Amino acid sequence: MKIIRIVSLAALGLLTLTTTHAQKSGLGIDVSAPQVQAWMSSEVGDAWAGGYKGSGVTVTVVDDFRSKKGFYGNLGQGTQLLRHGEWTLKEASMIAPSATMRSKDANSGTTVGLSRGLNVLNISYGIYARVGSTASQIRWSAQEKSIISYAQNGKAVISKAAGNDSVAIGSTNASGNVDYLNVALKGAQSAIYVGALNTNGTTSAPATLANYSNTPGADETVQRQFLVVGVDGAKTGLYGTSFAAPIITGYAAILGSKFTKASSTQITNQLLITARRDTISNYNAATHGKGEASITRSLAPVSIQ
Repeated sequence: MKIIRIVSLAALGLLTLTTTHAQKSGLGIDVSAPQVQAWMSSEVGDAWAGGYKGSGVTVTVVDDFRSKKGFYGNLGQGTQLLRHGEWTLKEASMIAPSATMRSKDANSGTTVGLSRGLNVLNISYGIYARVGSTASQIRWSAQEKSIISYAQNGKAVISKAAGNDSVAIGSTNASGNVDYLNVALKGAQSAIYVGALNTNGTTSAPATLANYSNTPGADETVQRQFLVVGVDGAKTGLYGTSFAAPIITGYAAILGSKFTKASSTQITNQLLITARRDTISNYNAATHGKGEASITRSLAPVSIQ
């Protein structure tokens, strides 16, 4: 059977490198001091002020880094033309500027390696096949096998873009396909599905779900793994849950820089249990999962379990 591998907003292309926020400006990573941008939650600035910027955490973005296809956007540093993976890596690095950033092409087919300490993987693509396919028919590459294993065994935080089909996780899209990578991560102890709100929510101006965003649906297991964050495309020109996942990736790195002995599962759970519901218009678990991620609430305790 044919397995269709796609990114939410762009075709995937092969690059593996290690970098930090202060390097490799050619990939669209800023070399100046980090600044809170208009598209970010104001809570990011509060986390930075507390000294938590992702230090000691390794973030690996698995995405498109070699294709010839790019698109324009602006994350507050001027309009740029970048590949899909360059955008998601840039976004995560801007949220957690002190984290070690690594990139790996999503078509590599090779195992995703881990580093010492907390690892966070950003997955802004899906593995699609026709509805009704069985688990044995999905011929996972070593890459996806490693991602799924890390999530199931709590070896790395997996921030997975929920998808842009306006359906529930695991459901069939308009083309008759299902994202089986989403299906494989269901119930995994350190995986988070990330949906998109149209903007960051506040109690005075609650946010609404973006019309393209997938949802958890009625499945309570998926609801317990699902977060939403603001993807303000009106400010950045970037739309899709592909750009929701890097925010959670950055939040996980920030948390890891405070709770330095916490496991991937503990970091995952802390993000999920501290989500807000009062910043979402007409909050519903089937639509918004645990709610809107709050880095301030996640950082609040002295220790986490």
